[in-house]
Parts: sequence; structure tokens; C-alpha cells
Amino acid sequence: MSNYHSTPDGNGSWQVTKEGAKRASLSFDTQKEAMVYGKELAKQTKGEHFFHGRDGRIPERDSYGNDPFPPRG
Repeated sequence: MSNYHSTPDGNGSWQVTKEGAKRASLSFDTQKEAMVYGKELAKQTKGEHFFHGRDGRIPERDSYGNDPFPPRG
């Protein structure tokens, strides 16, 4: 299980980084491309994908692993 984060890189592009990694897996020109790639990686590893907006907040998060049932919260 691996978690991935799609984040702006500060230069106008977007990047996908595996949680705990020092470098991005890949960089993309658009936010949408980064989100699609990050979600696919999270699905393959049964992890989570976190999307960070330009303000650093996480408005979207998708889980593809063992979710608790019933859901918390």
C-alpha cells in the first residue's frame, strides 16, 4: 500500500510524489494529468491519492485500499 500526492511544483506545473519520497515520480503540465496519474498509482498499490490545491489544502482524497466499515466520521 502506497500513498501518492498530486501537488503544484511552484513553477506552474504539477507533480505526483509517493509519500515519503524525496523526489517526484513525474511532473505534468496540467493539474488533471497529475490527478489521473496519481489516482492510477494509488489504485495499483491499493493506497490513497491526495490532491493538494495551490493553497496547500487537500480538497480531494481518494482511497483504494482497505477502508474501515462502517466509515469513520
